[in-house]
Amino acid sequence: MRISKGIFVQITLAISLFLLIFILFNNLYVNLINKQIGFTFNWLLRPAGFALSESSLNYSPSNSYAWALFVGWINSLKIILSSLIFSTLLGIIVGLFSKSKNKLLRKFSSIYVGLIRQIPLLVQLMFWYFVVFLGFNNSNNDHYSHFFSVSNKGINILNLNLTTEFSALLFGLSVFTGAYIAEVIRGGINSVPSGQWEAFKSVGLSEIQGVFYIIIPQSLPAIIPGLTSQYLNLAKNSTLAIAVGYADIYAISDTVINQTGRAIEGFLILLLSFLFLNLIITYAMEFLNRFVIANQNRRIR
Repeated sequence: MRISKGIFVQITLAISLFLLIFILFNNLYVNLINKQIGFTFNWLLRPAGFALSESSLNYSPSNSYAWALFVGWINSLKIILSSLIFSTLLGIIVGLFSKSKNKLLRKFSSIYVGLIRQIPLLVQLMFWYFVVFLGFNNSNNDHYSHFFSVSNKGINILNLNLTTEFSALLFGLSVFTGAYIAEVIRGGINSVPSGQWEAFKSVGLSEIQGVFYIIIPQSLPAIIPGLTSQYLNLAKNSTLAIAVGYADIYAISDTVINQTGRAIEGFLILLLSFLFLNLIITYAMEFLNRFVIANQNRRIR
């Protein structure tokens, strides 16, 4: 049986990649052994011995390094999912503003996108943390403080307290990523033929109805790939949480490495954690993309 040229090339590349990974890990293992460092994860079961500024799970310094890293991963997951939601909503709103007939809304969209994309994310995080949140008074005597209040302790919504570090990171990531998502939305809307705009107007649909029922559904196949890239970027950008003192997995991993000296194992855990998280985002968006395409195909039939 003849093997096609394409299959032969794929098999060759797969074998080459496997050999390369094997050689790299073998060299790493041999070098660690020669330096009497070794390659082990036994240290994960030892007490961490440090406190965390924020934890969604029960944690104390007597817990293991493994539990500390898991708590950090949960913290990372919490800020990433929250930022994904807020940045998407912000991006959709600003993206729609860019196509509005209102000149003021279009100008706002242009200034927001242009300004935010020119300022490094780290600088924006510092602004939200040191200038905005730490600039608030410690007490809030507002009449609505029982329902919503903002102070240098963070944000309180219906007795749900968001710490200063979490709040600054949430706003920083959301505002920054929202500017890029807005451009993705604008590009997706522009991909819809202009005749579709005339079509929904001719049947009596309002601008808002036409955009949400006709334009947005048709633009989703063009939007989702770009949206996926921005979601993955947001997940990676969340590691800047260390700049504002938020206890995500990167910050905790850095502390663990400094205490144990297990840099290789620590970075490997960090790598696998973000790889797993990004695979979740990628497969979720691929599922959404297939669902949208299948739904559109059913409509055509």
